Amino acid sequence: MPKAQMRRWLLLAILVVAFTVLISRMELWEATLRFLFPQESRVLHPRASLLVLVGEHIRLVAISSGLSILCGIPLGIWVTRPGGRNFLPIVTDLTSFGQTFPPVAVLALAVPMLGFGLLPTVFALFLYGLLPIVRNTIAGLSAVPADVLEAAAGMGMGRARRLLRVEIPLAATVILAGVRISVIINIGTAMIGAVIGAGGLGSPIIAGLVQDNLAYIIEGALPAALLAVLADQLLANIERVFAYSAETLT
Repeated sequence: MPKAQMRRWLLLAILVVAFTVLISRMELWEATLRFLFPQESRVLHPRASLLVLVGEHIRLVAISSGLSILCGIPLGIWVTRPGGRNFLPIVTDLTSFGQTFPPVAVLALAVPMLGFGLLPTVFALFLYGLLPIVRNTIAGLSAVPADVLEAAAGMGMGRARRLLRVEIPLAATVILAGVRISVIINIGTAMIGAVIGAGGLGSPIIAGLVQDNLAYIIEGALPAALLAVLADQLLANIERVFAYSAETLT
């Protein structure tokens, strides 16, 4: 691994530790918010500590994004194969519909079937996160040069081996860019889960909007923004690792 990449991983580790310390120091948050909003009787959301809220938020995003990855990448691979190519327009339309349909509307439809809390929120985020993963998987695999595939076939590789050893490594950076977009979208969209009791960083934001308490809103919005930045940098570092591997492959 190049030294520049090692430095990026070290910097990310330091930032993660700093973020963990920051959200653990509730007395610091209370003092800062009390200084900024002296007129508010309460400046910290009473439901749970920031550490708990961030943990709930990460759980929502991790489960929904994991399901989107597990479904989106195989789906994108399938429609680029001869047996699934005829279904490409249908898959594209369905995944596009999943993101254009408002998550709040998905929640409203899912709650009667799945109840309140985690399940309907994960379902809504799963649908919302599919489109960039499927589209980037298709785009990445379609962009693999034909001469590279011909050379792999000339070396005696079958279709499955070409996919695993050549196509996916070369398309990995594009696929990971889709995963990166999907995860960042879900970090922001997961806020709506608080409306139906899923918890997360949306809880103080929703409470702040209802009670006209700006301190609550900042308590939820600032850690969510920092979490999105850290997740983006983590996935960017992983993307660079795969880009370096693809360079060595070619």
